Amino acid sequence: MPKFAFPHPLTLLVACTLLAAAATYIVPAGEYERREDPTTGRKVAVAGTYHSVPQTPVGPFAAITAIPRGMAEAAAVIFFVFLVGGAFAVVDRTGALRWGVDRMVRGLARRDTLVIPICSLAFATGGALQHMSEELIALMPAILILTRSLGMDPITAVAMSLGAASVGAAFSPIDPFLVGIAQKVAGLPLLSGALFRMAFLILALGLWIWGTMRHSARTRTAPPALGETRVEPGAGLGPRHGVVLLLVVVTFAVFVFGVLRLGWDFEHMAALFFVMGVVAGLIGGLRVAGTATAFAEGFASMASAALLIGFARAIYVVLNDGHIVDTIVYGLFTPIGQLPVLLSAWGMMVAQTAIHVPVPSTSGQAVLTMPVLIPLSDLLGLSRQVVVLAFQYAAGLCELLTPTNGALMAVLAVAGVRYEAWFRFLIPLYVALFVLGAAAVAAAIAVQLP
Repeated sequence: MPKFAFPHPLTLLVACTLLAAAATYIVPAGEYERREDPTTGRKVAVAGTYHSVPQTPVGPFAAITAIPRGMAEAAAVIFFVFLVGGAFAVVDRTGALRWGVDRMVRGLARRDTLVIPICSLAFATGGALQHMSEELIALMPAILILTRSLGMDPITAVAMSLGAASVGAAFSPIDPFLVGIAQKVAGLPLLSGALFRMAFLILALGLWIWGTMRHSARTRTAPPALGETRVEPGAGLGPRHGVVLLLVVVTFAVFVFGVLRLGWDFEHMAALFFVMGVVAGLIGGLRVAGTATAFAEGFASMASAALLIGFARAIYVVLNDGHIVDTIVYGLFTPIGQLPVLLSAWGMMVAQTAIHVPVPSTSGQAVLTMPVLIPLSDLLGLSRQVVVLAFQYAAGLCELLTPTNGALMAVLAVAGVRYEAWFRFLIPLYVALFVLGAAAVAAAIAVQLP
C-alpha cells in the first residue's frame, strides 16, 4: 500500500481556497452591522445585529482570481519579504553571517546548549512586544546557518524562532495586535492583568523551550569542524565582517524603535532593510554589481515564501466575498451562551481557534469577535478579561498550526521543513500549551481577574 504523501503547501492552499468557495454555496450568507470604534480606529461588529443577506456563492474561476487579489491585499508584506530577504542575501554574500556564526560557535564551545534558550527568549520577546511573524521569514537563512553549524535540524531552527515568537505573542501581556486591540474593544485598560499573563508566559516559554531542546537532543548530528565556514571571495577580513554585523545590529535597533515609537508599517521596514543591504554590500566589498546580484539572488530565494503569503490570504478573500465569515462566527458563538460559566469560557477558546483558521489576522479576529462576545459575557457574569484571555490564547496558539497562516507556511518553505513534519513535532506541545491556556482561563475565573 503506497504511503500517503502530504501535498505541497501551494497545493494545500489552493485546495483550501476551492473548499472555501464550495462553502459559500452551502453556508448561509449573513453579516453583522459595523460601526467605527474610536478607541481602535477600526470598524467593529455590533452585537445582536447579525442578519441574513442574499447568497453570493463564489464560483471556481472567481476562486482562482481570489489568488492574485490575495497577493494584492498582502502586497506590503510580500514586498517586505522580498526586500528583507534580498538584504540578508547581501549580508550573507559578504561572508559576515558565516564569520559571525563561526565566532559564536567557537565562543560557545561546550556551552552550545544555551543557544536554544537564548534564541528562543530573544524571539519570544519580539513576539510578545510587537507580534513578530512575517519579519522572521527573511531571517531564516541566518538562523539556519547557526543551527547547521551546531548540528541541529531545520525544525529546531523554526521552533526557536517563529515558534518561540508565536508562543511569546500568544501569552503576551502587551502584544498590541493581540492583547492591545482586544482589550480596547472590550473596554479594558491596556496592560490590565499584565502580571497574571506574565506568570503564564513564563510557564509557556519554559514548556516550549523544553520541547525544542528535547527534539534537538533526539535529532542532533555531529556539527561540522570549526573553520569550515565558507567565505565568499573578496568578502574582506574579519574587521570588515564585524562592521557589517554591527550594521545589522544597528538596523534592528532602528527597526524596533520605528515599530514601537514611530508606528512604522511594512513599507518603512522594507525600506530600512533595503538601505541596510546596499550599505552592507558596499562595506563588505561586493561593489555595486555584486550587491545587485546578491539582491536578485535573495529575491529568487524568497519567491516561494512570498507567494505562500498571498495564496493564504486568498482563502479569506473567498470567504469574505461569499459573506459567510460572520455566519461562521454567529454559528460558533450562539451555543456558548447556554453553557455554565467555565464551560462557556473554554467554549470560547475552542470557537476562537476554529475562527482563526478562516480569519488568520489576529487584529481582524479581535474586532470581529470581541464585540459579539462582550455582551454575551456580561449576561453570563463572565469577566471581560477572561474573554480576552480566551481569545488571546486560542488565536495566538492557532498561528502555530493553521496552514492559512502565510508567515508559518513561508518560514517552513524557507527552512525546507514539510508541513507534516512540523505538525508531528508541534502537536504534543500545542496540546500542552492549549491546556495551559485553559488552566489560565479557569484560574482567572477563580480569582475573578478584573
